[in-house]
This record gives sequence, C-alpha cells and structure tokens, in this order.
Amino acid sequence: MSRPRIVIVGAGFAGYRAARTLSRQTRGRAHITLLNPTDYFLYVPLLPQVAAGVLEPRRVTVSLSDTLPDVRLVLGEADRIDLDGRTLHYTGPEGDGGTLSYDRLVLAAGSVNKLLPIPGVAEHAHGFRGLPEALYLRDHVTRQVELAAAAEDPKTCAARCTFVVVGAGYTGTEVAAHGQMFTDAQVRKHPLRQGLRPRWILLDVAPRVLPEMDGKLSATADRVLRQRGVDVRMGTSVKEATPDGVVLTDGEFVETRTLVWCVGVRPDPLVESLGLPMEKGRLLVDPNLQVPGRPELFACGDVAAVPDLEKPGSYTPMTAQHAWRHGKVAAENVAASLGLGGARKPYRHRDLGFVVDLGGAKAAANPLGVALSGVPAGAVTRGYHLAAMPGNRVRVAADWLLDAVLPRQAVQLGLVRSWSVPLDTSSPEVARVPGGPGTRQEVSARSGPGAAVEADTHDGGTGTGPGKGRAGDEPAKGQPGSGVTLSGSGAAERRSETELAKGRPAGEPAGTWPVDEPAKGPLGGTQARSGPADEPAEGQPGGESARNQHGGEPARNQPGGEPARNQPGGEPARNQPAPAPRPPDDQPPPGPDIAPGPVKRSDPPDDSAKGDS
Repeated sequence: MSRPRIVIVGAGFAGYRAARTLSRQTRGRAHITLLNPTDYFLYVPLLPQVAAGVLEPRRVTVSLSDTLPDVRLVLGEADRIDLDGRTLHYTGPEGDGGTLSYDRLVLAAGSVNKLLPIPGVAEHAHGFRGLPEALYLRDHVTRQVELAAAAEDPKTCAARCTFVVVGAGYTGTEVAAHGQMFTDAQVRKHPLRQGLRPRWILLDVAPRVLPEMDGKLSATADRVLRQRGVDVRMGTSVKEATPDGVVLTDGEFVETRTLVWCVGVRPDPLVESLGLPMEKGRLLVDPNLQVPGRPELFACGDVAAVPDLEKPGSYTPMTAQHAWRHGKVAAENVAASLGLGGARKPYRHRDLGFVVDLGGAKAAANPLGVALSGVPAGAVTRGYHLAAMPGNRVRVAADWLLDAVLPRQAVQLGLVRSWSVPLDTSSPEVARVPGGPGTRQEVSARSGPGAAVEADTHDGGTGTGPGKGRAGDEPAKGQPGSGVTLSGSGAAERRSETELAKGRPAGEPAGTWPVDEPAKGPLGGTQARSGPADEPAEGQPGGESARNQHGGEPARNQPGGEPARNQPGGEPARNQPAPAPRPPDDQPPPGPDIAPGPVKRSDPPDDSAKGDS
C-alpha cells in the first residue's frame, strides 16, 4: 500500500509546528512535503533585536532541513490550488513551476502587511515582518545617524535623527524601545552637533501602549519608553507621508527620513481564491481545524478562522501563541484522519500570559497572570524565548551575553536597499532583486498597491469587501507579473523599475524617501554618494562593470562613459552623448526587469502577540 501524501503550505509558526509534529506522529508512514519560499523558520519575536544589533540575523533563523529530517522541503510559492484534483501548483525561486499532489493539505500561509488609505505610506514607509526588513532598518538607522553626525545644518541633522514608528502593539513597542537604545549608543561614540539626541516617536490611535495587555503591563511599558526618551503619542497617527516627513492627524508636520509601519496584518489572500466560506479574510474551519465539506483540507495559523471554545461565538486571534498551538493540533488531526494517530481532538487554549522585551534588562510580562516588570520581567522574557525557539538557543544566549559586556557594532553592510523591501509586498521574507527570472504577464491594476489598500479598507481590513483582488485579478503567486499594467485601451504598458520598486501604479512620480544619501542641494537635487555600501555591487545588473572581467571598465569614449581623454590634440570627444544620470540610491539600478519577490507563504505572528509565557 502506498504511503499517503501530506503537503503543508508555509513554514511559519503554524506550518513548522505542523510539519514537526506530523514527522513524529507518522514515523515514516507518510510522505510529508513542506512548501516554503525560504529554507528556514523565522523566529519573528526577536526581529527587533536583529534590527538593533543585539542578535546576528542567522540567530533567529532555524534550518528546515536540519530540524525536519523526514520532511521534504520544496522551495517555492503556491500559485493555485485545485481542490477537486487535489493538486497544488507552485513557482520556484528561479521562476520554474511545479505541481504537488496530495491526500491531505494543510494551509498555513500566514499573513501580509495591512495597508490603510493614507497618502504616501505605501511609497515612503517600510514594514517590519521579515528578515530583509530588519536588516534594512539596521543599515538605514545606522546610516542616518552617521550622516547626521557629519551634517552642517542643524535642521538636517535633526530630521535624520528622527524616527517615526506607527503602531504601539508588540512589534512597534519593541522596535521603538530597542531603537532608542541603539541610536543612543551610536551617539555616545559619535556625538551630534549642538547636543542633539536621536528622537524616536511612537504613534497609535489606541488610547494606550500595548492595548492588548492589561493596564499594569501597558503602564509599565509606557513608563519604560518615556524614561528612555521615546516620544509616545497615543490617539495620534499619520495623516500623510511625504518625501521629507510625515503629517500627523493633529496637524503637526514632523521632519524625518524614517517611517516604520507596524499597524497590523491581514490574512494571506491565497485562501480567497479557493471560493470557500470566509470570515473576515480567514478560511472558516471547525474546532478540529478542518474545512467543512473538505475532509482533505486543513487550515491553521493566521489564514484560519478557528472557533474559540473558551469564548463561544468568537474566533482565536491572529497571534504567535495560537499559530504555534494550531500547528500541533492540526498535525494530530491530519494523522488521525489517515489512521496514523489517535482520535481527533478540538483546539482549546488558555492564555498563559505574554512577554514584551523592552531592551536591556527591561521588559513587561504577566506569566500565569502575575504582572512583572524590571529585571524579573526581563529574565522571564528571555527565558521564555530560549524555551520557545526550536533551535539556536546557545548562540542566542551567547549573543545576549556578549551584548551585555561589549559595545555593539554599528556598521552598514549594504545588503538590503530601500527599494528591495517595499511596504506593499506579499512576501516580506524575500527581498526584491534586479534581474529576477521569468516573463512578465499582463495583469490588472488591482494587483498593485491599490489592491492592498482597497482590500484593507473593506470589511474591517480583511480584503473581503467589494472589489477584492485575488481570484482572477492578481498574477499567479510567485510569478513575475506586477511589472505590466493595463491601460484604458487594454494594451499592456511596461512599468519602470522605479515604479516596480515602490509598487506604484504607472504614471505616478517616483518617491525618493527614505533617503539613503545626503542631498547636495534642495530636495530632489543631486544625491551625494555615501560610500561603497550605497553603491550597487560591481558586476551586478545596474552597477559598474566588474573591473576584472573581460571588458572591465566601460570605454571612456562610449555613451554613458567619460569623454575620451586620448583623442588627437588631447581634446575630449565633443560629439558623444551626455552621460546618463545616476539613479537615487533608494531606487533600483537600471538593467534587467525587476521580478517581484515571491509571495509570502510563511506564518509569522501578528504584532499583537510577540510571545506568551
């Protein structure tokens, strides 16, 4: 008898736990395949420490192949699911397609950034849900402080050292807390002019910080933030984002080069294409995490609306703790449905508490309902994270120890650029790169940033209202295709790399903010080079020719090069075309088309729960 085939989509908290549990439950009696765009599980609650230089990036990643030895890993993104044929079509990281057949399918695709119809946010803000975004933020903050220290103009210095974080949930609170410590440490070594100090502003329309937690923990976090120097403004948000700052809802204009968007998430739109019953963008399942009427289909994590048996009539929230436990129960029920385990059981969970790391020895926690603050809360928080991580515990603990006794290294690696991590992306765990594979497809404008904004403004931000843009309108998941938009006549018009990088519709002006280099003149003038970290890699598409390759440096009398210096008479060539202007550093270099990054298929937690005790 052939072994049953089980396919799991996504290796976030729910998907990873489901794969690990199924591997132990089936003991080789089933083929288990895990489809994910990366080869690692990302422990998202520690991302703020990566952005602040406390932890190295690989510390928060866990190898799927090493920790799931009996699970076949397929790198790719799910494009389409044929429920009747029990097949899943996907696209690999190099543009090649494939098909997976299954007897049981577990959907754990996670969630994507939630956008609001605020002018300029999609162009000028960056999210904080993937490793590329954390690496970009660390480089960007370091660069801004260094440029501010060298700036002659006090106004420019103050703008570069002002950092605005929108969203006072778990993610935003931790980013602001760690960010203030990170920049203060940099300024101690490189003081700013006229005694200026980096300024972090935390905004939220909620009445208090961490509104998901009880009042005591919220008050503790608020007190720590204010003592550290964070400007906490509740009941206030962003009204408009511009190239040189943000307009707040109270009318104030804040000059800044940094806008971090941490306002929440929405379920991955893949599940909408199935045509099954939904609840605010999430796939309806029964307490056993099975889709009614589809015995072969299970869903867990952020894409599943799971009935909360502890609170009848409601559904479990989109949090890390629920996703982690969803995965275990879903795996056990999948095994039971194949006769490889015990009896099925419904999902039940009682919150054991939450933890919020505020940097250093400061934290807020309520394990088993006991409110803690200060050093005890910090010890509980770090102990919880070490216990919850499925790997790298020793390395994480070693980094914490070194951070306590050694100064942090504040350097720019230049690995991720602004245009590589646009806010309006379905795949924050994969940075966009020039020269991506594949042929562009004609798609409607609904697959651009307007679709995400529209989806987030209908039916409570779930993407289920009129005009939802998933089935039929959005290009195949993981397929390059957002580079062409339809004009009114139906003809396809290719969008420029600048527009692709920011996800803007054709015809809109290219945004140049956050700025990665100082301007030599007024806004929009010539950008000054800020060093090798800000230039495209030599030999890469859009960069300079590799100097050790055949052809090496471009001929000086060729178009785009310098005038020939060895012409007869010593005169430079006078009839050569003018050199092409160098694009700003927050835009992609010219060259091959930019393929949009693969669509998100992991299951990171919502910022409403960075962890629980």
